[in-house]
Amino acid sequence: MKKIFYISLIITLSIIAASCERKVNKEQPGLRKVNEMPRFPSSYKMLDWYEKTKNFDEIIFNHQINSQGISFIWLDTSERNFKQVTFGLYTVIGDVRQGPDINNGEFHESINSLGALISAGLVGIDKTSQHGYNYVKMVQNYFNCDNGWNIIMNNTSAEVAMLGGGYGRDWWYDVFPNVLYFAVSDIFPGVERADSLQKIIAEQFFKADSVLDGNYDYSYFDYSSMLGKRNQIPWQQDAAAGHAWVLYSAYQKFGDIRYLNGAISALDALYSQKESRFYEVLMPFGAYTAARLNAENGTSYDILKLLSWTFDGCTAKDGRTGWGIINDRWGDYDVSGIQGNIIQDGGYGFLMNTFDMAWPLVPLVRYEPEYAQLIGKWMLNAANSARLFYPYEIPDKNQWLPKEKAITRNVIAYEGLKKTDSYQKEELKGVSPVALGDGPNWVIGQPDISMFSIYGSAHVGIFGSIIRETNVDKILQLNCLATDFYRKPAYPTYLYYNPYDEDKQIEYFNENDPVDLYDAISHQIVAANVKDNGLFTLPANKAMLIVVIPAGSKLEKRGERIMLDTIIIAYK
Repeated sequence: MKKIFYISLIITLSIIAASCERKVNKEQPGLRKVNEMPRFPSSYKMLDWYEKTKNFDEIIFNHQINSQGISFIWLDTSERNFKQVTFGLYTVIGDVRQGPDINNGEFHESINSLGALISAGLVGIDKTSQHGYNYVKMVQNYFNCDNGWNIIMNNTSAEVAMLGGGYGRDWWYDVFPNVLYFAVSDIFPGVERADSLQKIIAEQFFKADSVLDGNYDYSYFDYSSMLGKRNQIPWQQDAAAGHAWVLYSAYQKFGDIRYLNGAISALDALYSQKESRFYEVLMPFGAYTAARLNAENGTSYDILKLLSWTFDGCTAKDGRTGWGIINDRWGDYDVSGIQGNIIQDGGYGFLMNTFDMAWPLVPLVRYEPEYAQLIGKWMLNAANSARLFYPYEIPDKNQWLPKEKAITRNVIAYEGLKKTDSYQKEELKGVSPVALGDGPNWVIGQPDISMFSIYGSAHVGIFGSIIRETNVDKILQLNCLATDFYRKPAYPTYLYYNPYDEDKQIEYFNENDPVDLYDAISHQIVAANVKDNGLFTLPANKAMLIVVIPAGSKLEKRGERIMLDTIIIAYK
């Protein structure tokens, strides 16, 4: 009887697949840059990113001074913005601008602290109750109410930012902390005051987008006076992507239709650009938000356009020219997939930015599955290349400070990876690639130590929650739900990409009730009634988007969607 049921189910799903407007056998769209990336990156090694994340949290959030006389965290008792103690993490090891006895202990960065909380939460560490601290509540001090901006900022105030040497207002530095805070609040719901802060942030972003009215041609935005501003920093039109992501997340959380309209308005402003305005991290969040709007709200944004703007990078002469995805081989190493500046010093990649790219792009394939192969191939390269930032994963001759690498405890990486050493250190002449930092003068007497970046390493949990190895070397299991924040209920969903020229048998381990493995690209059950260990065939040089559903589930086609009761299994 059960056998008859499964045969019937497979026939039903085959009919569904045949009737879908987007044909199963249609070639997945690609990008030139990803197409040119190696299917088998050389000098391959896949780190256990989950373990790396766990170890990072254990070491960085230890308030005791370690054997080298160093602590990476301190308490900030200044009570800026709220009457509570907060904490600071050093941007780089030994940063002379920071610490409990420097500038009242107030100078620390939310992009660092919030990133570390996201990483921990994504691998199951409860930061609301750890060593007697509620770190999630403590980071609320980055909400700048004292200065009237009423958003999360990179420091606890602009005045505090000046303590760190000062910098011109830079829009992504003001928008991205709010993206991070919304993620933290989704991972750790129910923290006192968090909902009200998110509501205020959403209102500020909605007002800002309304004032901008489609014109994001500014270096930054003053959220107090509600005015766009220009300074010596190039205009950052991709701030609209950050506005769109936050507003769409707020819509999912609060259900206020104004936030949906604001997200669409901000995305329209981004989409209307004639060329890529990508800088730092925000552009791929625009692609992800567009994919969700298409799938969930019927918009028709060209996702390939936004992905091209991300991978090929900024070409605008009056923008951050060259910011994009590196596709190259430096010396003996394939470095394809890392994110940064593709032209500076022959190429300059950053670890934090590479981690952060995976956050929006891996879950994007749930909503636009035709990009599964593209994202799968990119992630294989990016995850392999990212290890080269860590001093124990790259030869001593290819890094700035090999003699001091023990201080990193193998959890703190160099901030950057360059094709060549622009600082022209004698022993690094002619060496490629070179792992190094971005702030060599931040430590008095020992400028080299500042090469090791906690700030960049703090976002490791994005990889740690997404990436798992399978039984086949170079075939990864990518968790599409891990960073799909403020989503509707969903069954476990994994992206697999096969770089080989032959089919591969992939093992799936199940520890719960029997399941079926449904491929949301071919619309077929590829393994049925898996009780413990199951196998499915992953076709040569193809990707699968596997949704794990209860065994024997009856799926229905409703419009373009495949449904199991009220839960969406496949969007297209």
